[in-house]
Amino acid sequence: MQRLSNDAYTTSDLSRADVDAMTGPVVLEFGTSWCGVCRATQPAIASAFAGHRDVQHWKIEDGPGRRLGRSFGVKLWPTLVFLRDGVEVTRLVRPRDAATIADALARIDPA
Repeated sequence: MQRLSNDAYTTSDLSRADVDAMTGPVVLEFGTSWCGVCRATQPAIASAFAGHRDVQHWKIEDGPGRRLGRSFGVKLWPTLVFLRDGVEVTRLVRPRDAATIADALARIDPA
């Protein structure tokens, strides 16, 4: 698996089975590059991730016809789903600050 740059949302067909099989700490970030709230949240996300280099961060483009977001019940962007060994530990919907994101990251990666 890869860690994506903080400005690229992937349109790959990552499946729920792929996600469920992931090991270690993983964050799925659902959103789009044209979403204003998603763009505004990027500095807080980048800041929170600075201390968690071992966490896989997948930015998943969401929208009509995108099954992965539906399988997680995503309704608003950005939604960050925090997983450990393929199991959801917590999630944040439209997080506002780096501290909130860092607290969620600490639950999956006590670096």
